[in-house]
Amino acid sequence: MQTVPNLRVVNAATRLANVRYAIRDMAVLAEQLTREGKTILPLNIGDPLNFDFCTPPHLIAAVEKAMRDGRNGYAPSLGIPEAVEAIRAEAERKGIRNIQSVFLTAGVSEALDICLTALVNSGENVLTPSPEYPLYSAVLAKFGTQSNSYLLDEQNEWEPDLGDIARKINPGTRAIVVSNPNNPTGAVYSRQILEGIVELARQHHLVIFADEIYDKLILDGEPHTSLAVLAPDIPVVTFNGLSKSYLVPGWRVGWGVVSGEAATVKPYVEGIHQLLRARLCSNHPQQYAVRPALEGSQDHLAEVRGKLRARRDLTVRACRATPHMSCVAPRGAFYAFPKIDIPDSDEQFVKQLLREKHVLMVHGTGFGQAPGTKHVRIVFLPDEGTLTRAYEGLRAFIAEHYA
Repeated sequence: MQTVPNLRVVNAATRLANVRYAIRDMAVLAEQLTREGKTILPLNIGDPLNFDFCTPPHLIAAVEKAMRDGRNGYAPSLGIPEAVEAIRAEAERKGIRNIQSVFLTAGVSEALDICLTALVNSGENVLTPSPEYPLYSAVLAKFGTQSNSYLLDEQNEWEPDLGDIARKINPGTRAIVVSNPNNPTGAVYSRQILEGIVELARQHHLVIFADEIYDKLILDGEPHTSLAVLAPDIPVVTFNGLSKSYLVPGWRVGWGVVSGEAATVKPYVEGIHQLLRARLCSNHPQQYAVRPALEGSQDHLAEVRGKLRARRDLTVRACRATPHMSCVAPRGAFYAFPKIDIPDSDEQFVKQLLREKHVLMVHGTGFGQAPGTKHVRIVFLPDEGTLTRAYEGLRAFIAEHYA
């Protein structure tokens, strides 16, 4: 008779204890309800292609041609030359100078991961916004580095609180993450605030990580100021990609543009390139869509912004007309972050709302928020009929539980 050896449970690394991603975590409960036959009204994930948005045909044609032409092997580690050149030219059109490196990645997520890994040592910290896109803290938690949260001011249209940033900087602070337009609030930052961030970074020798993936989705016609334009002398990594503005999130085409004085950033750029070589390359055929995207027709953007503007306005009206809710109007991207005034936790609120009304939102604690406040994040990508039904369910739920 064969003896079974003693089995030992394989535990996950302890560093994962602080890795959270509330956006996908809420989807697990929604999937369970879907299996039970419920129809869910999804206001949780920022994927335009789940709704009435379509990828521009000239991008699909460019990728199809690349695949037929045999561009299916490894690409250069930094990216194919024509994509790198197109990204550099786009950055220069925005006014970014002192560009020291351009590289392509599997979405902005990989770019941020690589750039943080190349910079931060054990015991150091990075300033991240609160509320934030949860990837930032998740990446830092993955390699045992703490995030150092600074507040966005809800009373000032969710602009960064410069005083709070200044108070949070300490000898171990290496960088600051700035998301503009912001996820989850939809805020678009003023030039004055951006200049204040630049000055703090300059004084304290911080690297700036400028996440600008929604820069072409400004809803009210105001110009977007790329942070690196204001800081040609200090290290800035500007992140962008095709996912949101060009409606191809599944292609995972992102990039980073490193700018600043050459002598200052040279060792850091070499570290980034070292990691890029180690992971071989990002998706190859999809890189052939970069030049057509950035230099070709932009006609789809007017339609996208028009839809989002109408859906934003519907969302803000609904939130402001609902008891126990208030909402700062988002000015970019496709997210709103209304405050809820209830005795329960916001996580309990969204879970019960999903179970009873089948409306799927994400709790504010999944993004961080000011102590003592409660919020939900709403993705207003669905069509106006779907949004109207969702907001009717939300209003009824609040009336039933908190009248």
